[in-house]
Amino acid sequence: MTILHNSVVTRHQGACKSRPTKKLLLPLMLASSVLLIACEEDNDIVTTVPPVTPPITEPVQSMVYTYGLRPFYLVNDMDEGALKDELLACGTQQPSKTDFSIAHRGAPLQFPEHTYDGYVASAQMGAGILECDVAFTKDGELVCRHAQNDLHTTTNIVATPLASQCTVPPMIDTNGGLTNASNIECRTSDISLNDFQSLKGKMDAANTQATTISDYMNATAPWRTDLYSQNGKLLTLKEHIALASSLGMKHTPELKAPVVSMPFNGYSLDNYRQQLIDTYKAAGVAPSDVYPQSFNIEDVDYWLRNEPSFGANAVYLIDDSNETAAGASFDKNDPTTWKHSLADIKARGINIIAPASWLLVTSDGNGNLSPSEFAIQAKANGLEILTWSLERSGPLANGGGWYYNGLNDAINNDGDMMTFIDVLAQDVGVKGIFSDWPATVSYYANCKGLT
Repeated sequence: MTILHNSVVTRHQGACKSRPTKKLLLPLMLASSVLLIACEEDNDIVTTVPPVTPPITEPVQSMVYTYGLRPFYLVNDMDEGALKDELLACGTQQPSKTDFSIAHRGAPLQFPEHTYDGYVASAQMGAGILECDVAFTKDGELVCRHAQNDLHTTTNIVATPLASQCTVPPMIDTNGGLTNASNIECRTSDISLNDFQSLKGKMDAANTQATTISDYMNATAPWRTDLYSQNGKLLTLKEHIALASSLGMKHTPELKAPVVSMPFNGYSLDNYRQQLIDTYKAAGVAPSDVYPQSFNIEDVDYWLRNEPSFGANAVYLIDDSNETAAGASFDKNDPTTWKHSLADIKARGINIIAPASWLLVTSDGNGNLSPSEFAIQAKANGLEILTWSLERSGPLANGGGWYYNGLNDAINNDGDMMTFIDVLAQDVGVKGIFSDWPATVSYYANCKGLT
């Protein structure tokens, strides 16, 4: 074993020993203050890295990659079979970066979303591409938030004086009780960039029945944690670009739909679309390293028309909310229920789509998964496919909820997530998977040689 203290490496002789052969996967470990780097049994390889610390613009020359515990837990929890055996056999593989693993909002299974610590954690877990959901402030600056109107659930704004600037601020009665927990709404466009940078990110949650600000904020799901919420540094898009570049990651910004009427103080939707691309151009990022995303097909049309070098990699995000035909109920196996055919989407010049994962997979009712008609037609029309998002559902014993919609007969334990990944990768043929805990996807991709 090698112990890394402030980039000084000391070798502990004899620490690398062969493991007993058994069907139990044991993890390589990364501690928070001391990095424990595993040796390969045959050649004693070690990966070193200087500590990743602010300022975020300081280049990071190398990176320690780690899986942590979770992928090993998931593989151990799989149903017996050839895939489990194959993934078990990869237990001593060296973790490495892969573009197949896309960091969805950083690592929000356990870190506050869109924060410095979560972004760095996602890089350490091997994600090759980092997402910034893009929203704008009152003074027209671009920042990383999953929605323009989520500050009340993802930051500490309601506990600060800035709460008074919220679209719907917290209301406190004469007895000091919170009276409108279910209606509070705080937007990035309510505050300036300087105000935004004074906030602290927290786990995305709110108790809408609360009668105090403290109870309103302290609502993290029991299968998540507040353990890594102590810093919560928020980032602008410019800072996000600098950090991702310093970590050797590619970029996938999502243009979030405004909740304010546009134009906003003279700032038009086209201004917004163009500003996103201009920020990457100003930072000197190659268009081939940027995958701009949107659920609004007109955003993608704009980039194809006005910024074709960036538009070539533009990603059209799809779920039942934006691709259901008028008067229909979306059915992934019935093209008559889709708003656009996959041929029409390809004909617009779109090269990459990213449907929700459940749109791409169907079940036969007996626990067997296979590509849906939607996935089959996407592939037949030459569309590259990404998908989202794993690790957002908590324990899977009860089927996993929305992200596994219609697949309950096949999803009944946490290990089924690895089977689901395998179907997406091998049968559907996706090129990358967004995940709230990138190590899960990285482990699978490294085992399968997906770069």
